Amino acid sequence: MVGQDVSRIYGPLERLYSARGLERLLQAHVVVVGLGGVGSWTAEALARSGVGQITLIDMDHVAESNLNRQVHASLASVGQSKVAAMQERIAQFNLRCQVNCIDEFVTTANWPQLFPATASHVVDACDDFSAKLAMASWAISAGAGQPGGVKLLSVGAAGGKQKAECVRVSDLADVTHDPLLAKLRYQLRKNFAAKRTGAMRLACVSSNEPVLAPQVDASTQGQQAGSALACHGYGSSVAVTATFGMVAGGFVLNSLVAAKFDQG
Repeated sequence: MVGQDVSRIYGPLERLYSARGLERLLQAHVVVVGLGGVGSWTAEALARSGVGQITLIDMDHVAESNLNRQVHASLASVGQSKVAAMQERIAQFNLRCQVNCIDEFVTTANWPQLFPATASHVVDACDDFSAKLAMASWAISAGAGQPGGVKLLSVGAAGGKQKAECVRVSDLADVTHDPLLAKLRYQLRKNFAAKRTGAMRLACVSSNEPVLAPQVDASTQGQQAGSALACHGYGSSVAVTATFGMVAGGFVLNSLVAAKFDQG
């Protein structure tokens, strides 16, 4: 590999995970769906940790509003597709990683056709409910959480959160203070008879901090109050979104090394 000393780059990973664990990372293929304030950091963590192949799925483009929290967002990348911007960023530090770009939004119609046959894990870092439901339904149908089953990690909403220390991994059944994942849980329990009680066997990253409504200045409250949620959504901070992404990345790395996918 031209210009890169493999032993120096991966030595710390080998000392942490063992030679066998590192080899699993180097041979792994992980899919990251959604490259926003969470997914971009997940992809960063996976690529810096030796994952050999990463498939990135997103149809969005880098905007100025992304500069405060997305790792691939820079003044130079504004207007570029997020998958291409992330691919270029990874190439700056890991020439060994094969990065596949799929410039699409996940829908009920195109998933699981977008899922690469060689991938073992999917991180759902998107914020679209229909896409989350499509991936979760597919995973449950394919035996998510069971030995040899589909390995999906679903990430909840990082918006409206201030406390990075509240981010955790838990089964979907145990998630609190996350309206997006609560809606997902409700729909899955409704759709799957086997999931109507008890554990869902679907790992999720979420924060148990209550959601903070958008902070509107008194001088502009009248003109913004009716449109804050519809146009701009909840406020967000890189300290929280990046923590969501890193927790997701870390959970997948440990799963790959251990060759299992347990909840928490």
